[in-house]
Amino acid sequence: MATYKLDAMHSEITFKVKHLMISTVTGSFTKFDASMEAEALNFTDAKISFSADVNSISTGNEQRDGHLKSDDFFSADKYPTLSFVSTEFKKVGDTNYKLTGDLTIKDVTSSVILDVEYGGAMTDFYGQSKVGFELSGKISRAEFGLTWSAVTEAGGVVVSDDVKLLLSVQLVKQA
Repeated sequence: MATYKLDAMHSEITFKVKHLMISTVTGSFTKFDASMEAEALNFTDAKISFSADVNSISTGNEQRDGHLKSDDFFSADKYPTLSFVSTEFKKVGDTNYKLTGDLTIKDVTSSVILDVEYGGAMTDFYGQSKVGFELSGKISRAEFGLTWSAVTEAGGVVVSDDVKLLLSVQLVKQA
């Protein structure tokens, strides 16, 4: 069984949400961790876990970040971590997979499916074996209790319920 640990320096976890339904706000988590265990060379038996520090959320705007950490959204004081544990990693093409797992935000756990593209394997300058993956998907923030919403005077939605997830990760095979 091979164990892979996240190379955080060469990975990023971002999300995108429509604002006023006319533009998109991008955010990220700057502190996160992930690991994968797999015996099969094509990773079809992979067990993947991921966590992010909610207090590390960053959208490039301190006031907005504070609002996201508040009880209107993540309740970061009470629920400082969000987590994901895989239940299936299914190969659906040459380099494509479907990753199914349980995502926990606040005190709500729900099954999500992410599209995964395997970027390949490479040995870095230090002799470390690395693998890369690009993951994407969409979740409903209401499903996880992130229900704050507002409507403009004209009746427009301020923040979309749909949140697009985009993850680019490098994992280092452990000796």
